[in-house]
Amino acid sequence: MESLSVDEVLTTTRAVRRRLDLSRPVERSLLRECLAIALQAPSGGNDQGWHFVVVTDPSIRAALADRFRRGAVEYAQRTVRPPRPSRPRSDAERAARRRVMGSAGYLFEHLHEVPALVVACVDGRVENLELVDQATAFGSILPAVWSFMLAARARGLGSSWTTVHLMVEEEVAQLLGIPVSEVTQVALVPVAHTVGADFKPAARRDVDDVVHWDHW
Repeated sequence: MESLSVDEVLTTTRAVRRRLDLSRPVERSLLRECLAIALQAPSGGNDQGWHFVVVTDPSIRAALADRFRRGAVEYAQRTVRPPRPSRPRSDAERAARRRVMGSAGYLFEHLHEVPALVVACVDGRVENLELVDQATAFGSILPAVWSFMLAARARGLGSSWTTVHLMVEEEVAQLLGIPVSEVTQVALVPVAHTVGADFKPAARRDVDDVVHWDHW
């Protein structure tokens, strides 16, 4: 890949689903490079409680994808949901959301074919902690996951941040040997070489719509 600037990597690292190359393996050396970069991310108290389970074995990928799909169905069927933004959506935003849902459906069907699935985890359980401690825990792993995805983009790899497998976290933990009472899973990231590399910045809200200077 032609070398990308920092700004280009930051603005063109997209959630890649349809354009993952399902026929080409991802070299372990590339994954190790991306993970080594991820470990330079900050963590609370410099505890470095990161863990990444990298799944490339086809049979385990298939079993993990099956649990992902079951989690996705449970997620879609929930009766209690977090509140969504109440601001009106533009036609362009609604169209973009339909495209996202379509590509998510594609990943749902083809996840088992993605050559590498990375499950990111952090030491400890967070569900019963106070908000400040939850924020510290998630803030000690999510930057590392994003750094991994940025490093992957810089090396011609595509990825996508997914979380629906957390609906069946214990089943995933049992499959992968993760000590669920001691470790919290936070994301499942499919990784593959991309079909083409011409990713562009996405349409986003204007910065003045979301920035509050000195007070809300």
